Amino acid sequence: MAIGTFIEDAYNTDTARKIIYNAKWFELIMLLFMLNFIGNIKRYQLHKREKWATLLLHLSFILIIFGAAITRYISFEGMMPIREGAAESQFYSDKAYLTVFVDGEYEGEMRRRTYEEPLIMTSKEIPLLASNDFSVSDEFNSIPFEIEYKEYMTGAKEVIKEDPNGVFYIKMVEAGDGGRHEHYIKEGEVQNIHNLLYALNKPTPGAINITTDGENYTISTPFEGSFMRMADQFQGMVAKDSVQPLMLRSLYNVGGAQFVFPEPAVKGAITYESDNDFKSKENAALTVVVRTQGQEKEVTLLGGSKKMGIPQAFKIGDLEFTLLFGSKVHELPFAVKLNDFIATKYPGTESSYESFESKVTVLDTEQNNNFDARIYMNHVLDYRGYRFFQASYDQDEKGTILSVNHDFWGTWISYIGYFLLYIGLMAILFDKNTRFGDLKRKLEKVKEKKAAYLSVLLLFFTLGVSAQDHIHEEFSQQQLDSLIQKYKVSEEHAAKFGRVIIQDAGGRMKPVNTFSSELLRKVSKSDTYKGMNADQVLLSMAMLDQAWYNMPVIYLSRGNDSLRSVAGIKKDAKYAALADFFDAKGNYKLSSLLDEAYREPVPNKFQKDFMEIDKRINLLYSALSGQILKVFPVPGDKNNKWVSYLEISEPTGTALDTVKNVLPYYLTSLANATVTNDYKLSESLLEGLKKYQHKYGAEVMPEDDKVEAEILYNKYDIFKKLFSWYMYAGLLMLFFVIVNIFNNSKWVKIGIKSFHIIVGLLFALHTAGLIVRWYISGHAPWSNAYESVIYVGWATMFFGLAFGNRSKLTVAAAAFVTSIVLMVAHWNWTDPEIGNLVPVLNSYWLMIHVAVIVASYGPFTLGMILGLVSMLLMLSVNDKNKAKVDLNIKEITYINEMALTVGLVMLTIGNFLGGQWANESWGRYWGWDPKETWALVSIMVYAFVIHMRFVPALRGSWIFNFFSVLAFASILMTYFGVNFYLTGLHSYASGEVRTPMYFFWMALGVIILGIFSFFKYRKYLRK
Repeated sequence: MAIGTFIEDAYNTDTARKIIYNAKWFELIMLLFMLNFIGNIKRYQLHKREKWATLLLHLSFILIIFGAAITRYISFEGMMPIREGAAESQFYSDKAYLTVFVDGEYEGEMRRRTYEEPLIMTSKEIPLLASNDFSVSDEFNSIPFEIEYKEYMTGAKEVIKEDPNGVFYIKMVEAGDGGRHEHYIKEGEVQNIHNLLYALNKPTPGAINITTDGENYTISTPFEGSFMRMADQFQGMVAKDSVQPLMLRSLYNVGGAQFVFPEPAVKGAITYESDNDFKSKENAALTVVVRTQGQEKEVTLLGGSKKMGIPQAFKIGDLEFTLLFGSKVHELPFAVKLNDFIATKYPGTESSYESFESKVTVLDTEQNNNFDARIYMNHVLDYRGYRFFQASYDQDEKGTILSVNHDFWGTWISYIGYFLLYIGLMAILFDKNTRFGDLKRKLEKVKEKKAAYLSVLLLFFTLGVSAQDHIHEEFSQQQLDSLIQKYKVSEEHAAKFGRVIIQDAGGRMKPVNTFSSELLRKVSKSDTYKGMNADQVLLSMAMLDQAWYNMPVIYLSRGNDSLRSVAGIKKDAKYAALADFFDAKGNYKLSSLLDEAYREPVPNKFQKDFMEIDKRINLLYSALSGQILKVFPVPGDKNNKWVSYLEISEPTGTALDTVKNVLPYYLTSLANATVTNDYKLSESLLEGLKKYQHKYGAEVMPEDDKVEAEILYNKYDIFKKLFSWYMYAGLLMLFFVIVNIFNNSKWVKIGIKSFHIIVGLLFALHTAGLIVRWYISGHAPWSNAYESVIYVGWATMFFGLAFGNRSKLTVAAAAFVTSIVLMVAHWNWTDPEIGNLVPVLNSYWLMIHVAVIVASYGPFTLGMILGLVSMLLMLSVNDKNKAKVDLNIKEITYINEMALTVGLVMLTIGNFLGGQWANESWGRYWGWDPKETWALVSIMVYAFVIHMRFVPALRGSWIFNFFSVLAFASILMTYFGVNFYLTGLHSYASGEVRTPMYFFWMALGVIILGIFSFFKYRKYLRK
């Protein structure tokens, strides 16, 4: 399964399905799984009352696999496009079919036989494992025929293979439907291209007729027009119904069409070549050979998965064949009429959608039942065994594309399996007769609750902090600093300005304070600059834009000397000014480098640095120019658009024409106020702007309480501070736990208890921060990379405290791991900015599925760190302390297994809840998306780790703890790796395909630790 995700990324989904997911050997494995579950019910007598929880788990997986089989072999799905006002009763399958119509004479009448062969074609054929080879053999009226596979290619494009015995083809390039299209016109045929007829060497009334003998070319059209020869810009007229010389490589404008014949006609035959893009959305080409009555014909069919095949008709002997390769047409027993398609955008945006909705009427004449319905994301229409989902829409927003699914029995059998699975998994944690209950009893018997963990300190001393020297300031820089300090706005007034509402590029309404904080953090990687907070800096930029143009405020990543060389600044410079990136003529110095970087499919480290600095430059420029300050709601705008001062260049005939001048007046008054310290006029203008916002932007204005909460959230930045607080508390608690091994003094116990309480208080702050972010954003705080990481930290600490009553070492370790997780949350690849949700995430399923599955990473992380602690304890064992160390290792191992069990329960429930979400959103509960596949891989990995005890050779504390560390690699791949290495529905990040070297060093360190700890374990602890 894991290999399948990489095959899909390298090639395409069909290739992965052909080689792995839909292969017969993979289906056999699923069958063996089901038989194994059935056999285990009998073997382990799971029908007994005390084993009911385990019985439920086995029954659930039997039903889930059985339901999946029904979905695969019986059910079907596809896409249904409908334009507004139209009614449709057909939809097109998502699978590709080879459809064959055979026509011939039977008992004196013309009859037709139809054959449909579902095909999954691979872009990479592997002998004996993944081959596209197939054949269809049958007969019509006792006439045998055969259709045999020959070749398959993706991204097929027409080319002419020259053949002196062939016919003429002439290439035409035309502009139609807003794009450039290439066509080959065949001699002796008439082609309809965008409602115009074209003919080559076949004079046809009403067509644009081209004639050639290979040397001379003429054109005759039923329209008047013109042409322009591209080489010398020579222009001429095209007379109606007149034979004129055809000018090759000239742009013709005739009959409302523009076209060029770029090269002379050639004799040959049409063939197809692949563009070698395995993910191409262009047509695929399937070549087959048709044989009957001693004759054969080679046919190439254009189409493919989710494509409408182009029919090819021909006659061989007494039979006529029509072949298509593409989607199959399904007929509904009723029709669906689209009354209105509604695409709701976020305020003020043109391409950021909040939701899609189709208002439809079901027209069922068969059952005399007509009714209206609404279909939108996560709200489906169920009728007569069919389910309709909002999948996509036409670009002009006048049509909808519905996903249609017919899988009643498969869905319900799978859902019953899910339901039993959830009950069984939860019962495992609470039923006294399960392994989890047994672990709790064993843990209670361990009297020694102290852990010896001296060597772990080595992990902490490797952390270091480095700083660079400050930039040497030239005299001109001192003058700029003096100017900025002279016109520095007071903190009190800046705070009032920070409460003004702006509309960001994504349509989110937020206080200026949020934008100013994001601006300064992204541009300078700091929360303050030269003694000014973010609001003061933004106001200073608005007043003194020219000064800030030369101010070194743009943070430069370390190590990229090329970047500093291009900017013309010192190699040790930590900051650069906006002016450094423009030459004397105003040209952008990074232009050519950025063009090269953006052309690269996988930019290297230096190119990524250029792309990152370009983002900071553009953000700073938008702030200095005032483009970003969209503080003026447009009166009466249906999409609640807000604009900046610079966007109001023409009179609007509304109150906007007057109020727009508030901003320049306000900035002028501020300049005077910074000198006189009298802000009355500035505050009055600010109040006027706020009143205008409340009057004309009331529909999207956030509540005052929410604004205050967001400003406080920005001010305290609790998650960034918690990183160090957790670190200090965890290390100090760890110190007291270690001391307690040798000293049972009261003050040591007080120290442990005190830091236990402190960690609990920090967790309460962590929880409060998540609640506040939830309140501010209006959605659950785990919808993007940053939020999911801080939520993983919360889950890690939650389970650390939950198991903390049995082991104080667990609490200390969890606090340390949480601090590391929060540190990761503030790395460059995560953005703390609060944003709007995309439509599919705007659902209660976000709270259910994501909360459970991401929270499961917490106990897995805890298990990983406890596994490391156990192996480090094994390294410290000797003849004198082996009894005490053995008890400590048992304690940690029991807690580790309990943590992994909790994590496995949550991950399994979360993953199958995701299947339900997918089924409620777009009509399929499992699609082998890389994220869901790797979650399933992780489930199987941890299920193996927990069940290793059933294999005699895999029993023991060392192997369990060692594998609990190794297994965490599957979680890292599920959580991080999928986003960087693979593509899919869940990817929210992208990066270099190369793995950073420190991952290899970490893996090597775990292997070395495992080897040395194994020898110590075997010598002193293994029984």
